[in-house]
Amino acid sequence: MGEQIITPTATADAHTSDRVRQVLLIAAIVGGVYLCYRMALPFVPSLAWALGIGVLVAPIHSRLERWLGGRAMGASASVIIVAVIVAVPAMFVIHRLIFEAAKGAELVKASIETDAWAQALNANPRLAPIADWVNRQFNLPQMAGNAAAWLANSSASFVRLSFVQLGGMVLTFYLLFYFLRDRGSALVWLRGLSPLSDTEMDTLFERVVDTVHATLYGTVAIAIVQGTLGGLMFWWLGLPAPMLWGLMMALLAIVPVFGAFIIWIPAAIYLAIIGHWGQALTLAIWGGFVVSTIDNVLYPMLVGNRLKQHTVVAFIALVGGVTVFGSSGLILGPVVAAVTMLLLEIWQARLRHQ
Repeated sequence: MGEQIITPTATADAHTSDRVRQVLLIAAIVGGVYLCYRMALPFVPSLAWALGIGVLVAPIHSRLERWLGGRAMGASASVIIVAVIVAVPAMFVIHRLIFEAAKGAELVKASIETDAWAQALNANPRLAPIADWVNRQFNLPQMAGNAAAWLANSSASFVRLSFVQLGGMVLTFYLLFYFLRDRGSALVWLRGLSPLSDTEMDTLFERVVDTVHATLYGTVAIAIVQGTLGGLMFWWLGLPAPMLWGLMMALLAIVPVFGAFIIWIPAAIYLAIIGHWGQALTLAIWGGFVVSTIDNVLYPMLVGNRLKQHTVVAFIALVGGVTVFGSSGLILGPVVAAVTMLLLEIWQARLRHQ
């Protein structure tokens, strides 16, 4: 048999065929990734919170895994502990919030309709013009009725939303189990896909862990502490809906520009207007020296130097993340910003090396 002669034309055809196959493969991968992204989009909040909780409980989970002698047993125990810590207080808080929202609306409406606040202002000659101006500019009874109706409708919507959130919470725990059980193989798989070196991947994983710690401990946990301290003082002073206002203070404390003072300062002013000077002074001292400064004490203890982001970048990542992703943006926003900045640093280092 004669030797097969490979002509330049045959070689060019083979290269063209290989390029066509590569283009088709890349197109198929891009299409598949896009479809997977669309399918995973509804589960992004649960995935993000499962990732965040998984990072926080990883040290405890490692100990449980060693003690119980298995990945599945350790993951199950960790999920049960997290569920008890998160789900039980959440159910109690939701129940109280629904009750306090309706009760608080009625109390505010009754206070305005009886003109109790106006009588307190009129008793002070210096403040009487304020009451007169407010009465002329605003229809407070109508506004109070509208606010009460809005809170009632919001409470009903909140109940419906709570069932949706309950489903999301169950899904988060479900995903958390597999995040904890299969975290080792998942990290190996990510290393295999990544174009980064092992050292760069180690830095990337470390940056993500530090960002999640700094975000959840330095932002969410401290905001919860501030809201709790403010709500407890509202409860001790006998103010209406202390848990509702505590939640509002916690939510406002998450946003760097705002803070819990947006709630407790008007409350202290209101107490002073109606003549409760002792309660107003107590709330002002507690808010100014405890609620507003507790973050300066807790942040170095919980975060330290883990957050390697400028204040402006952290603010944009947090607020922008919530705007784009919703509540899960508390985690996804800072993580996306941290990973992007690290990739830019790696690219810059490679350019300098070349």
